[in-house]
Amino acid sequence: MVQFDDQSSVAGATLTRLRPIQSSSIAGLAYDQIRALILSGEMAPGARLSQLELAERLAISRTPVREALRRLAGEGLVDALPQRGFRVADLGLDSVMRRLEVRHLLEPGIARVAAQRATPEDVAALRDAILLEERAADAVEVHDSSRLFHINLARATHNDELVSILESKWIIEVGRRLLARRAFAPRWRAADIAEHAAIADAVERRDADGAEALMREHIEAAVQHWQTSSAGGEH
Repeated sequence: MVQFDDQSSVAGATLTRLRPIQSSSIAGLAYDQIRALILSGEMAPGARLSQLELAERLAISRTPVREALRRLAGEGLVDALPQRGFRVADLGLDSVMRRLEVRHLLEPGIARVAAQRATPEDVAALRDAILLEERAADAVEVHDSSRLFHINLARATHNDELVSILESKWIIEVGRRLLARRAFAPRWRAADIAEHAAIADAVERRDADGAEALMREHIEAAVQHWQTSSAGGEH
């Protein structure tokens, strides 16, 4: 596979000079396509992911496929099985709970750092996300704006690594499918907005302790909701 570069003239003919595509570029394309297949449900949870079959399907070598699968495993979308390759991870309620456990450890610290570093523009971005949630017309919009608040809070730390980790633990397509079921539950939406507003207030006044405590309570409420749902057999 090649990419076009600039042009040169040889023996009166205009030729396009070519440069090789980097293997990382091919792996990125493979990652995008395999990820889309998993999130669309075309590849069912537990399905074995054959590197050879995927390579043939994508018309590429096995090396970028392997790199893509390792990246997906890092995001929790794929399970790496010792000596047995890869399979599609279960993205159901158990996965939500595991990701919430990580967020419960991570996000209070994000809120603390955000309160210490946020600029006026960062605070405005938090307020904008809250306004979007207030004006959301359906469950998907409620979910997306709620998630945006958390991502904007991570951005307010000015640490891209924290943003990347949070995004990997709150995959938007999975969130829409699973978490959006809460969006119009009695009192949940109003409570979510109020809690976000309180966190934004704490960030704006640079109350690191307050922002951390409020975020911890916020995530604990989500954990409690999904624990109750799990006990009640919600799928």
